[in-house]
Amino acid sequence: MATLILVRHGRSTANTAGLLAGWTPGVGLDERGAEQARALPGRLAGVPLAAAVTSPLQRCRETLEPLLAERPDLPLHTDERIGECHYGDWSNRKLAELAEEPLMKIVQQHPSAAAFPGGESMRAMQARAVDAVRDWNARIEEEHGADAVFLMCSHGDIIKSVVADALGMHLDLFQRIHVDPCSVTAVRYTPTRPFLLRLGDTGDFASLAPRPARAPDPAASETESFEAATEDGGNAVVGGGAGAA
Repeated sequence: MATLILVRHGRSTANTAGLLAGWTPGVGLDERGAEQARALPGRLAGVPLAAAVTSPLQRCRETLEPLLAERPDLPLHTDERIGECHYGDWSNRKLAELAEEPLMKIVQQHPSAAAFPGGESMRAMQARAVDAVRDWNARIEEEHGADAVFLMCSHGDIIKSVVADALGMHLDLFQRIHVDPCSVTAVRYTPTRPFLLRLGDTGDFASLAPRPARAPDPAASETESFEAATEDGGNAVVGGGAGAA
């Protein structure tokens, strides 16, 4: 079967503002995200792509613009099933505030039981995303052969849930997976099992180094407070986080 390349959108204005964007309209890439998007064609230069599929949200479409400019003949499709999780009443709220919500403990430790008020459950999010991947795998293989490679541009929690499915992991373990903005994850599907070939690959390993001590920056506190919790308390960043600057 086909090989799937999952690209998380570049860093967005919501990421740097510490907001859980969800399906909030008008959330595009920030300056760093646009730079990441411009680098994507070079990173994928050696990979023949049969098609690209994108989430309908602006930040994903903007991430693919440089790649499509380099490959004007690459077919582009939009699929709402790989759009961001519907966070409902949590959408566009500050992550630092959401960290104090009782539901956050469920999201972190028992996501298969988590349902966002006014939104969807994390089980439903994973089910629609995996259905989309399986459907596109079958379509790409039928149209382009078993060795074809195709790309999907989506969101942090969507990609993590697809990876969990590929690894045979229960959804309750998917918060152990992390994918940075504009990172590349690759899964090769076969008739008997998927193989994870890459996970969250940005080609930059600077984020693995310990962070140097620095004075607190009030302007960055809203962005960093929830990310600091991932280091101090072991929580995952809902919505994927901003990643390295």
